[in-house]
Amino acid sequence: MNRDQPSDPEHHDEDSTPWEDAVKRERRDAARDGDHDDEEEDDKQERYLPSKAAAVHERLRVSGEKELERDAMALLWSAVAAGISMSASFMARGLLDAHLPDSDAGFLVGSIGYTFGFLIVILARQQLFTENTVTAVLPFMSHPTAGNLGRLMRLWGVVLAGNIVGAGLAAFTFLHLPMFSPAVAESFVSLGHKVMENGPFEMFSKGIVAGWLIATMVWVMPSADQAKAWVILIMTYAVAIGEFPHIIVGASEILYLVFAGETGWADFFLRFGLPTLAGNIAGGTFIFALISHAQIRNDMDIQRQGRRGAWGFARKHAPGHKNKNQ
Repeated sequence: MNRDQPSDPEHHDEDSTPWEDAVKRERRDAARDGDHDDEEEDDKQERYLPSKAAAVHERLRVSGEKELERDAMALLWSAVAAGISMSASFMARGLLDAHLPDSDAGFLVGSIGYTFGFLIVILARQQLFTENTVTAVLPFMSHPTAGNLGRLMRLWGVVLAGNIVGAGLAAFTFLHLPMFSPAVAESFVSLGHKVMENGPFEMFSKGIVAGWLIATMVWVMPSADQAKAWVILIMTYAVAIGEFPHIIVGASEILYLVFAGETGWADFFLRFGLPTLAGNIAGGTFIFALISHAQIRNDMDIQRQGRRGAWGFARKHAPGHKNKNQ
């Protein structure tokens, strides 16, 4: 049978579209043949999907499915590692700020340090919470069942907890081990206080923009090929110069203040943590992921209707079919 044609209706899932069936066939064939080349698989997917946006959606959805199926302890350790790695953004920015003049030019150059943690975490494929607000939520949006919601909440809870623990470990280490000069330590404190100048509603509002920018970055990555590092650098640099709070980078900055006695736990959770978390989720999930899913939903529905009409026509004109009206 020609792969480019829809599958037999007798072997077809009534709730799926022809392109979903075709992609599944290609994956089964690739698994059987031991062929897992990502670029070749992407080319095969695009032959069956209704648009390039649908191809990106499918790739991210499959990635999200894999993350939802991972063991909780594996997720936790990867998330802790990501929290520690994300502290590289805090460290690099503090180091640069300590050696740069207090000026607009110094701010623009120092903000480059903010990108370091994201480069490490994303290229190393560690578990970052704000990245999972897109990839892990797409399977639930595609099939909004109680089971998928439970898997999503499990993933979010484990990854967020691991990220915060990792960020806290890094901040505690930066403070108590003789790693940095007094000037750098002062820069770390200054970064934290700068974040805390925002009130809870500002944290939430600016956090929406941060979540949206990170989600946009995740959506662009499958098409970036060899330019992934540049995509990460540009998008996260925009977060830095806009001073939009990010729940994990900000956790390193504010926990450093907590451990140094510069602020309290109540401020960490109520003034920074909860508003920023809500903003990041709103920007990454309820705005970006939902809109991005909606743009291909119509394509999916149209293909599903077309497939049902095609199967009905085929059955009606099949040899041996009897018309009830005759």
